[in-house]
Amino acid sequence: MRAPFRRKSRRRRLLDAVKKVDLPDLPSDKAVRAGLIAAGGLTGLTAGSAGVSSLRRRSEGAEDGD
Repeated sequence: MRAPFRRKSRRRRLLDAVKKVDLPDLPSDKAVRAGLIAAGGLTGLTAGSAGVSSLRRRSEGAEDGD
């Protein structure tokens, strides 16, 4: 019996891609700061999107009378 095909998760593919990038050994303070700002911005966008979706679901549920 053949083993099932296991596809890599998005996270694993991202980590593999990052490992292939040739970066300097020690990032500068500016690069670290820029990375943290970008990650914080992405986190904020994700949280905002989740909040909007939650409000939309609540308002649609209230209109349906569920």
